[in-house]
Amino acid sequence: MEAVLLFIAGVLVIVVGLAVSIGLHEVGHLLPAKLFKVRVAQYMIGFGPTIFSKRVGETEYGFKWIPLGGYISMSGMYPPAKPGGKARTASTGFFDAVVQDARTVNAETIVEGEETRTFYNLPFLKKATIMLGGPLMNLVLAVLLYGVLLCGFGTAQPSTTVASVSECVISAAEERTECAADDPLAPAAEAGIQPGDEIVSFGGTAVTDWTQMQGLIRDRADTESDVVIVRDGEELTLTVTPMESERPLTDRFGQIVEENGAIVTIPVGFVGILPQYETVQQPVSAVLPAVGENVERVVHMVLHLPERLWDVGVAAFSSEERDPNGPVSVVGVGRMAGEIAATDQIPVVERVASMVGLLASLNVALFVFNLIPLMPLDGGHILGAVVDVFRRGFAKLFRRDDPGPIDTAKWVPVTMAVSVVLLIMGALLIYADIVKPISLGLP
Repeated sequence: MEAVLLFIAGVLVIVVGLAVSIGLHEVGHLLPAKLFKVRVAQYMIGFGPTIFSKRVGETEYGFKWIPLGGYISMSGMYPPAKPGGKARTASTGFFDAVVQDARTVNAETIVEGEETRTFYNLPFLKKATIMLGGPLMNLVLAVLLYGVLLCGFGTAQPSTTVASVSECVISAAEERTECAADDPLAPAAEAGIQPGDEIVSFGGTAVTDWTQMQGLIRDRADTESDVVIVRDGEELTLTVTPMESERPLTDRFGQIVEENGAIVTIPVGFVGILPQYETVQQPVSAVLPAVGENVERVVHMVLHLPERLWDVGVAAFSSEERDPNGPVSVVGVGRMAGEIAATDQIPVVERVASMVGLLASLNVALFVFNLIPLMPLDGGHILGAVVDVFRRGFAKLFRRDDPGPIDTAKWVPVTMAVSVVLLIMGALLIYADIVKPISLGLP
């Protein structure tokens, strides 16, 4: 029962954290909109029927039942139809009717006498500031959360102390993990290295960190080498000969590299030891690079989203395993949070740190995803403002009449198409996270 309650608590932490992140994202839109005197009719967290709302001044603030986003309703997102244009109806075509419906709804947001307080009348910089405000708020939250994670809790890093020693050498092609009688001894076990030994030097080179140690082992494959260790306060010198082995080459995003359909491998040295991990607090200077690396990973995932979603679909409807580095839905993130909270094999502080890391990654994902230049995402509105600048600039350059603000109402069919794709994508990920969730493998 305790594990179940902890699982639920972990899920609730992520739900609340996500709601706060979405709420602050919308605040990032709301504050500059108010600053630039745009009339904001609604500020809502969620979609669908309203749970609770309260009007303060001219703006209604509230919560809705479906916690998958939020929005602010600004006056005049689309400019009115040009004078002399004919109203479109359903008989003129489905998409024309959709555009006309969008214009009609948009016109209802414009209060008579306050036509200057509309979004479409703003200059480019003000439009861009409003639309960038939400994603930038998520970026700021990600930086703050990463600061807490790295500088407050610290991160686990491999040390030069041995955690475990492999007893034997098992081919990577075999699925078994237990040693057989005819398996050769692992080089470390044969040399007499034991868990708890601190490695001081390898092959005559002083060892300062685990990454350096890996390089030394790789470079001295099949070469007899002296390894100096400290055991129970006493310095000992042992002799080990690393085995030459190969492992799949991975890119910086953890994906296995293939060429002409074959997995690319690289030579490595193998002695059969794993390091102990220790938590080390990082300097403030490590925060921005960490956020940058996370942003790069999310951008890489977005650029390869079609193939990633295909892999998710194949795994969800077959016996194949899911890619642990693949995309997940809010349900998947919630399950991860519950799994972290429910385990009793990890100290509470580390569990809290993991929750902070999940929320930081969620905010990075919200930052990147909302900048995709497609309606109805923030990036789509920014794209509209950029196009507007160029078309007006060209008109001025060639001494033509000002064409007026760009009619983004004509983009509504694209908005609908993107919305349908996002709904299908979300449904697929949610289904996969229910029937074949990604497990963190925690005890």
